[in-house]
Amino acid sequence: MKKTINATRRDAFKMLLAGAVSVPFARGAERTGGGTESKPLAHWGVGVENQRKADLGNGTYLNPIVAGDHPDPTVMKDGDDYYMTFSSFYSYPGLVIWHSTDLVNWTPLTAALSQSLGVVWAVDLCKHGDRYFIYIPADPEEKGWSIYAIWADDIRGPWSDPIDLKIHGCIDPGHVVGEDGKRYLFVNGIRKIRLTDDGLATDGALEPAYSPWRYPDDWIVENFAPEGPKLLRHGEWFYLVTAVGGTAGPPTGHMVIAARSRSIHGPWEHCPHNPLVRTKSVDEPWWSRGHASLVEGPAGDWWMIYHGYENGFRTLGRQTLLEPIEWTDDGWFRALGGDLSRPLPKPKGGKRGASGSALSDDFRADRFGVQWGFHDPAPDERQRVRYESKGLRIAAKGRSPVDSPPLTCIVGDRAYAVEATIEVDQGAEGGLLLFYSHKAFVGVGFTPTEMRTYQFAEEQSWMRQPMPTRSVRIRLTNDHHIVTFHYSHDGGKTWILHGHRMEVSGIHHNVFGGFLSLKVGIYSANQGSILLRDFSYRALV
Repeated sequence: MKKTINATRRDAFKMLLAGAVSVPFARGAERTGGGTESKPLAHWGVGVENQRKADLGNGTYLNPIVAGDHPDPTVMKDGDDYYMTFSSFYSYPGLVIWHSTDLVNWTPLTAALSQSLGVVWAVDLCKHGDRYFIYIPADPEEKGWSIYAIWADDIRGPWSDPIDLKIHGCIDPGHVVGEDGKRYLFVNGIRKIRLTDDGLATDGALEPAYSPWRYPDDWIVENFAPEGPKLLRHGEWFYLVTAVGGTAGPPTGHMVIAARSRSIHGPWEHCPHNPLVRTKSVDEPWWSRGHASLVEGPAGDWWMIYHGYENGFRTLGRQTLLEPIEWTDDGWFRALGGDLSRPLPKPKGGKRGASGSALSDDFRADRFGVQWGFHDPAPDERQRVRYESKGLRIAAKGRSPVDSPPLTCIVGDRAYAVEATIEVDQGAEGGLLLFYSHKAFVGVGFTPTEMRTYQFAEEQSWMRQPMPTRSVRIRLTNDHHIVTFHYSHDGGKTWILHGHRMEVSGIHHNVFGGFLSLKVGIYSANQGSILLRDFSYRALV
């Protein structure tokens, strides 16, 4: 049956790549603002609030499967359900768990991490017995990395508080059960350490596990950086899937390699087809592709999920991509998707569910973690917010957005408009931002007496304008990196164009570091508080 599925799928991919299957394209060319190509753009499906979605409704999909800043995906199959989570970095609550029944349509369920651990990088989500685990590399006190564990008996929670496994100086854990029935974590390097049977403590020393395959010295990469080990047992082999080449930097750097062994203790042999996935040209739509996990599809075929930067839109962060694979007669596997510029056949046998979620918020329900999170929060940051009958009250902190942790949410569209109404207390300042970090943001803000404009992560004092107000509605439009602000003092009946437009295509990791994305942010600074009401989001198509 496996060979039949693979043969049918391979024929379908050949038809798509040869142009025998109709592929829709958007009208016109790339708009001005950071793109590098003039060829037509493929259409995505249209989801809630016009957000783009992967499922095209005709049995095919177009990447990304989860748009926006969702890097380092870790995925698991649990019966007919699939669950996935991502690096949450400074957001808190963090580690949002997403759910799917077809590998293409995904919706957020809950935030598993309820305690601040500082910056959180690539985690591993797994199930052992009847219990779910997430292994987390974190550096909560900026004293060095360690691996933490949280667990739950229900994927929706409640999840435990983090337990420090004291695996110091390590990131990117990957869980596996060996042929001896013992549990192990593999980490960057590539090294491994045995765990106790409950998975909540170590039971041995950290030791070298695998010396990764090396690419030719003349390849244009960021650095060697073996990371993101993900493991599975398939047939009589253990397979170790690893990322090398660096996760950012040159578009051709990041890649997926594999090795296999009959024992979790090695020896490991390199896949003769390495690298299995790599961006080969700056003309491809997805750059820096890597950090992959393998997962079995609903019909028994196999897939690879990893991340990549969108050509011309590094500002969106690393997005989640799905690519089909096939097992070959020699016991290896190979990727079938190519450069992912065209739609691909969806996995067979799955049940299509909802895709994404609305970002518009009237603040009648608590959506912290699943949508909202403070950037680089202090342990007590959550105490700054209070839900009221009219909206969300946010206590002031810092002097301005230069040093105030904003409330942020991830966006996944190339063009969009957001609006929010802000009421400012006497002595407070609040506003709407596009925020990468405190080193890189733009926005406009209001006090009870004036309007302020921010660019290059600082106030443009020459643009400060007297403007008495206590309530203002602000609109931010990001049209392919060109940012325009409007404001209204009559609830959006009439709008005034802000006199300064901005261009933000350069606000991303390769310029500012941090592996983050450009998010929509709300800030509350100086004294008192602001009241946030009627947040709305609409993608522009």
